[in-house]
Amino acid sequence: MQVVASTQELTHPRGKRGVVMTMGALHAGHLALVKAAREQCDEVVVTIFVNPLQFNDPADLERYPRNLEADLALLEPLGVDRVFAPTVADVYPAGEPGVTVASGRLGEILEGAARPGHFDGMLTVVLKLLNLTRPNVALFGEKDAQQLLLVRRMVADFNVPVEVQGVPTVRDADGLALSSRNVLLTERQRTDALALPRALRAAEQAVKGGVSVPHAVVASRLVLAQASGVSLDYLDVLESTLEGVTIAAAVRVGDVRLIDNVRIANGQEG
Repeated sequence: MQVVASTQELTHPRGKRGVVMTMGALHAGHLALVKAAREQCDEVVVTIFVNPLQFNDPADLERYPRNLEADLALLEPLGVDRVFAPTVADVYPAGEPGVTVASGRLGEILEGAARPGHFDGMLTVVLKLLNLTRPNVALFGEKDAQQLLLVRRMVADFNVPVEVQGVPTVRDADGLALSSRNVLLTERQRTDALALPRALRAAEQAVKGGVSVPHAVVASRLVLAQASGVSLDYLDVLESTLEGVTIAAAVRVGDVRLIDNVRIANGQEG
């Protein structure tokens, strides 16, 4: 496994290349993306870069967990060919970019409303990393449903020659979606955080039971309103198509912000 920091050290793809973009603090959810890439690609590249453009809170950027040595130890056994772990100066050599990607209306709702500018920064670095790594396939976790939707829209709108794949959310046995931020939770907060997947399951069960989606959303919000130690940022429909509906949510447990979602297709979780 080769670890590189400079953009000049990135080489041309050898066969079918898959890329997994991360901000480090890797967990089993990230590793599931890597394994999915390894199964179908000749070459796997993992990027580790905490992108300052997508943090609207400097304190959140400062406390985001970083441990490159531990991340590399997790990636080594998975057959990763190259890890691109640049500094901010490597990615933005001229400082903050003067031209960025605008996420549009879709980037201004739900997570975008709670974190203004977040998706503009995310799309800007994703587009840049796609251009630098030149993959055939880019894999993203379905836990970040709005991010995945926006990346797919950007790739389609800009005719970027890459296939964007979503990989199912990985959860702990208690149902909490894996997140790099989970390590910041105290034992009590970790228990309180279980209200988030519980609320989304309530929405799923309500729809499966014949309740309309708007009423299911209300029932799901009620679960969180009755939970201790949890503050709701949002819980609402992210996307509704002929195939189904995605309900996305974000909560704060102490100083830790967690997101999750449920995809309901024909009355079942997708």
